[in-house]
Amino acid sequence: MTPFKKNTNEDQIPLISNIEAYVLSALSDGAEHYGLQMIKDSEGRLKRGTIYVTLSRMEAKGYIKSRKEKEIPPHGTVPRRQYRIDAPGEAALEKWIAFHATPIKVLA
Repeated sequence: MTPFKKNTNEDQIPLISNIEAYVLSALSDGAEHYGLQMIKDSEGRLKRGTIYVTLSRMEAKGYIKSRKEKEIPPHGTVPRRQYRIDAPGEAALEKWIAFHATPIKVLA
């Protein structure tokens, strides 16, 4: 079960990390991407040491789906795993963006 945090409107906001939000954003173009491709496209935001752990955690939460390629890529030894965003991931990203766009009231 995904942990939730309530905001002032009592809407339920999934607690996703900035890295998870970035991955969901990268996958939101509707295309499938593989891990190393996302690292290359991230301009240093994603690292080899965390991408696959993050992708695995996000798949377990139901935010993304994956599949193995049927053919081995050129210069490869094993088929790559392709990732795509799923409906719960789209909803989580939309709520994350809305939450972070909401101004915070500062108490005087």
